[in-house]
Amino acid sequence: MENKSNLLLIAGPCVVENEDITFQTAETLKNICKNYNIDFVFKASYRKANRSSLNSFTGLGDEIALNILKKVKEKFGLPICTDIHSDNEAEVAAGVADILQIPAFLCRQTELLIAAGKTGKIINIKKGQFLSAESMKFAADKVKSTGNNTIILTERGTFFGYQDLVIDFRNIPRMKSFGYPVLLDVTHSLQQPNQTSGVTGGQPDMIEYMAKAGIASGADGLFIETHPAPFRALSDGANMLKLDLFKDLIEKVLKIKEAL
Repeated sequence: MENKSNLLLIAGPCVVENEDITFQTAETLKNICKNYNIDFVFKASYRKANRSSLNSFTGLGDEIALNILKKVKEKFGLPICTDIHSDNEAEVAAGVADILQIPAFLCRQTELLIAAGKTGKIINIKKGQFLSAESMKFAADKVKSTGNNTIILTERGTFFGYQDLVIDFRNIPRMKSFGYPVLLDVTHSLQQPNQTSGVTGGQPDMIEYMAKAGIASGADGLFIETHPAPFRALSDGANMLKLDLFKDLIEKVLKIKEAL
């Protein structure tokens, strides 16, 4: 493809599990995105601070996981996106990441947002499952107060009762009105949180429909977690896209984008 697709894709496994899975996913996604001329950022969390159960996997250790992400950046020439959970993580993660991501549950944390903004990195703020689109302007303003205006806002669903989420696609144009790029987090929007088993559920069969609807609603790009074998994944396996289905999904999404 000669022309840019004008689609931003942030994708990768939920968390750094080991070097092999991380490298395999990064290489596969890079090749797909290169073929379709898509702007691609590799995402994986180096630590998972928000898990349902005390027994859930939280990471290999910060230094080990960040080093694997650094290797991905150097080996494949990819920009990196990763989560931070406290203000003292910002500078450390910024040593590797090009995009610092603020988890949805933490999008109102003033010190976290300001610390992230001060790094000068691109800041991707996930919309809280409990917030309106209009409320996200105040989260963005906190980052902007540091002089950093490189901000992305991401829709990731709204709580629908205790154990389900729904996507209000009106949030995409509403957040775009603030002047920032807006993404749809397809896979997290399909979570079924707070299950009695202590493991979050999901609806991966709906990924294609939500991705296409997000682009049709004006999203500038997509956030998608993917894994070679989601059923064996150590985090978010119930709602991740199987890696070998990624190419087909991208082809369908691009047809919607082109039609617009």
